[in-house]
Parts: sequence; C-alpha cells; structure tokens
Amino acid sequence: MKIIPIITAILVAAILGLLVLQRDRVLAFAKGPDTDITVVDPATPAPEVATRDHIVRVVALASTARNIDSAVILRGRTEAARQVNVSGETSGLIISEPIHKGAYVAQGDTLCELAPGTRIASLAEARARLAEARGRVPEAAAAIAEAQARLREANINVENARRLNERGVSSETQLISAEAASEAALAGLQRAQSGTASAQAGIEAASAGVAAAEAEIDRLTIHAPFSGLLETDTAELGTLMQPGASCATIVQLDPIKLVGFVPETDVAKVTVGAMTRATLATGAEITGQVTFLSRSADETTRTFRVEVEVPNADSKVSAGQTVEIVVASDGRNAHLIPQSSLTLNDEGALGVRTVAADSTALFMPVTMLTDTVDGVWVADLPDRVNIITIGQEFVIDGVTVEPTYTAVKG
Repeated sequence: MKIIPIITAILVAAILGLLVLQRDRVLAFAKGPDTDITVVDPATPAPEVATRDHIVRVVALASTARNIDSAVILRGRTEAARQVNVSGETSGLIISEPIHKGAYVAQGDTLCELAPGTRIASLAEARARLAEARGRVPEAAAAIAEAQARLREANINVENARRLNERGVSSETQLISAEAASEAALAGLQRAQSGTASAQAGIEAASAGVAAAEAEIDRLTIHAPFSGLLETDTAELGTLMQPGASCATIVQLDPIKLVGFVPETDVAKVTVGAMTRATLATGAEITGQVTFLSRSADETTRTFRVEVEVPNADSKVSAGQTVEIVVASDGRNAHLIPQSSLTLNDEGALGVRTVAADSTALFMPVTMLTDTVDGVWVADLPDRVNIITIGQEFVIDGVTVEPTYTAVKG
C-alpha cells in the first residue's frame, strides 16, 4: 500500500475542516488589514457628473457667420440636345451610297436619295393640264364679251318694240318676243361668267396637281434636319424605302444637355438661369446654365426635372454619361465647425451646445448645409456665437461652464 495517497487525503480533510470550523478567521486573514466597506442603498440616486451647481471646464470656439453658396447637388446624366430618327415620306429604291455612323453632317446635307420612277412623267402631265386650264381662260373671256353684246342688242330691240307698240305700229306679240330674246341673252351672259369661274377652278386644280407632283419629287431626297453626328448608318444602297421607314438617326451634341432631378425640399433653391458646375464620371468638369425647371413633380419620386445647357463644340461629352451637377443658389449665413461638436438633445434634435452670455451651457438646433474637409457648415445660429467643441457631452442646459477659447473662425 502506498503512503502518499493516504497523506494527501488526510491533508485535504484537515483543510476542509479548518474552512468549515474556522471560516471567520480565514476570511479575516484573506482580507488583510481592516478596510471600511460602504454599503450603498439602491434607492439612493447616483450623483450627476455635472450639475447646475458645478463649474465645468470646456473648450469653445468663438465663431462668426460667413455667407456661403448653399449649392444644390444633383446626380443625373447627359442627353443629346436633339435626337431624331429621320424617316422617309414616300416609297422607292435607295440609289445613294450609305454614310457611315459617326460622320458629321450639316443641316441640309443629303442622307438618302430614292429613285424617281414615274414621278417625272407625272409632273410633266400635271404641268400640261395646268397649261390646258390656263388656255381656257381667254375662251371664257371671249364668251362673256359675246354674251354681253347680245344682251345689249336684245335690250335695244325691246326698247324699239315698246315704242312701236305704243304708237300702234307693231303688235303686242312682237314686244313679247323682243323681251324673251333679252332674257335669253341675259342667261347666256350668266353661262359665260360661269364658264370663266370654271376655267379658274381648273387652273387651281391643275396648279395643285403640279405642286403635289413636285412635292413627291422633293421627297425623293431626304436631308439632315440639323447639324449633328450620325448615330446609325444611312439606308443601304438598293434598299426599298417605305413611308415611315428609317433613313438614319442623327444626334446634336452641341450644346449638350445635363438632366437631373431635384427633391421637393430643394426645388425653391433652383432657378432658371442659375450657373452650374458639373463633374463627369471621368473627372472632367464642365460649366453651364439651368435652362429648364419642371413645375410638376414626378408622381413616383416626388422630384422635379432640371435641365442644364453646356457648350460642347468639340463633342467631347457624349450622351448618356453619369454626371454630378452643382447648382449655385443664393448665399446663406453659416458657421464652419468641427463635426465632432455636433450633438443631440433629449428630443433627438441635431445641434450644438453654446456658451450663453451668463457663462452657462445652452443647446441650439442647427441645419447642416454641407460637409467639407475642414468641418461642417451649419446654419440657424446667431451671427456671433461661442460653440463648445470639447466637453459638450458632459454639460446640460444651465450648467455653468468655464470656457477656454480656440482660434476665432470667421
């Protein structure tokens, strides 16, 4: 039998007996020298870090308001000033060589040309009808002159027959016959005048036919409506063009149009004519002017469309690029403060704690305008104010503070 396990068991039993029988002496020995222990009543509130009776040292900034541009920042895209799908108005085979996309075309340049077909003959026929209609005019004028002469002759015969009848030389039948001849001459004059009107109508109809034939021939050549770049190739040689079929798509990139959407909270800050600065995704910066501000909000996003016109003579800016637009607006007084000096009050309002005239802390709500490397610009503060920048989280309204001022801003 081994003696070591027996000795170990005896020592453990002795220690346990000592802990049970001499517990108080063991605990006193473990605590060392006597130490005062204060028992705190849970109902007693903890003392405040800073109360109205204490003076708290803080660091403050003596700030003076400055007038800054309260610019509105929009994110949008670039769009072509104009983009048109040039279509044909008549049918025919394309007889012109195609112009490849990307080419520059000036206003009035030929994009597509169609075969005339029978249109030249139709124009000649219309012109012949016009000449024929004009030839009827002298004939109608001569008929009027002849009818007028017959009417004068018939009227003279009526007068002679009336005088002879009054003298009893001629009979009543002769007078009636003369009057009937006069009425027939008057009817002939009216027919001649109607013939003249018909001849004039024939001229107008023939002229309209000529104009229609000429317009149909003009439609054979499709011109560029404005100067710009071809977005697609023009129609291929030999293609059968139908009315409404596309000849080419042309875009105008000078000036380029920037399109953004301003939220309803900032729409009052944007005005037509305001100067803008825009940054493309490539980092290039361009400047322009607001040319349009929508007066009706988008029903889904509740934002207002803004359009900016930017010169783009070299066409370096393409349509569809992402752009950040900064729209200048009327200046506003603001303070530049460290971002760390911003705090929240008990209601959750964003603001700063300031040093009042009686050297007590006072919370003031602010509106943050913009964030910069040097700090944040805030508004809705007095023109001159002492802002607590260090220690604002350890004071409440009414607490007396002893500020140490940093360099004056302004």
